[in-house]
Amino acid sequence: MDAAFFLRWLAAAAAAVDREADRLTELDAAIGDADHGSNLRRGFAAVATALDAGPPGTPGAVLALAGRQLISTVGGASGPLYGTLLRRTGKELGDAQRVSVAELGAALRAGVAAVAQLGGSAPGDKTMLDALVPGADALGASDAAGDPFDAVRAAAEEGARATEALRARKGRASYLGERSVGHLDPGASSSALLFATLAEVAR
Repeated sequence: MDAAFFLRWLAAAAAAVDREADRLTELDAAIGDADHGSNLRRGFAAVATALDAGPPGTPGAVLALAGRQLISTVGGASGPLYGTLLRRTGKELGDAQRVSVAELGAALRAGVAAVAQLGGSAPGDKTMLDALVPGADALGASDAAGDPFDAVRAAAEEGARATEALRARKGRASYLGERSVGHLDPGASSSALLFATLAEVAR
């Protein structure tokens, strides 16, 4: 996978976020600030504009630029968290012109670990990690038979769906206590969307 692959991924992610922004905001309205979709729409639009204006030449640089854009344009928690995910993943990929599936898997796991550290959360807390961790782990297990990116998409979507039964332990949703149960986590839902676009581009 070269820089062009990652540029296509982030363009697809920006389009998907724009398409799903209202749904993500509705999910956030139930247990959060009702701005997750609109925040990500603004952030990923900025990412697409920046990458169009000056596309970097390596996978790592593409992800690092996208991460910086998210941090600088998205308020609340989601901008710093998604920005950290992409920047750390890009840093792990270094200056390589092309990366393998295994290398991307390892870099993504490092990016997800950075998100966990920044947010002070873990899988089961009803956060974006509930989709990010299984998705990144699935790519790390890419020696398994079948399409590794389809496995990533399926694992992340399953993780996002599972948040409906969880009680939130982090963020604004945690203030609701038991009333947070029965709602999908918007961060996990947008993370699953990000991995779904990765699978689309990899086909």
